[in-house]
Amino acid sequence: MHIEPEIVTGAKLALSYVTAAGAGLWTLKLSWDSLRESGGASLLIRSLLTTALVFAFFQILPHFPVGVSEVHFILGSTLFLIFGAAPAAIGLALGLLMQGLFFAPFDLPQYGMNVTTLLVPLFAVAALARRIIAPGTAYVDLRYGQALALSTAFQGGVVAWVAFWAIYGQGLAGAQGVVTFGLAYMMVVLIEPLIDLAVLAAAKSLRGLRGSGVVTPRLFV
Repeated sequence: MHIEPEIVTGAKLALSYVTAAGAGLWTLKLSWDSLRESGGASLLIRSLLTTALVFAFFQILPHFPVGVSEVHFILGSTLFLIFGAAPAAIGLALGLLMQGLFFAPFDLPQYGMNVTTLLVPLFAVAALARRIIAPGTAYVDLRYGQALALSTAFQGGVVAWVAFWAIYGQGLAGAQGVVTFGLAYMMVVLIEPLIDLAVLAAAKSLRGLRGSGVVTPRLFV
């Protein structure tokens, strides 16, 4: 989902700084909530794990340029379900930054756009989870329909933000690239819920992690 260089340039980049700052402030709020819920050590461990995973997702999993951006398997809803909203947000932001610093410095001017494109859909996933998952339901017990809804919310949000940045930067000239990108991203929408369920099924056999601080408390309840 990296926005390609030259899509948004000049003074228009200022908006990306504003949206990224807003996403950062909301991440701080989620982090404060996580600190109160499970403590600093747990937040730190989960954030380190998500950062390492996101960095690996960017560098190892298949990714290819399509239209105005790139298709990546970021597994945002998976990170949310296993580690929680705050660690997932921190991991997405830091993993993306590390990837830019060490392997793709040409992406750094687009960092504000890219981090917004990842974090805001994650926040939407967290809000949707509160609506469609009953209190007291362990995430390991989710049904396919629930996993599909969360994954679709994340991936749909990514596509929507990519579309916004492309049209904001290039006007209607960027619309064709958005359509191509959106169609390619449907593959991710179809695959990620299956990955979510596979990971959650595997987590059921790891109930020893309950209360360890390595995963979100909601994973097992």
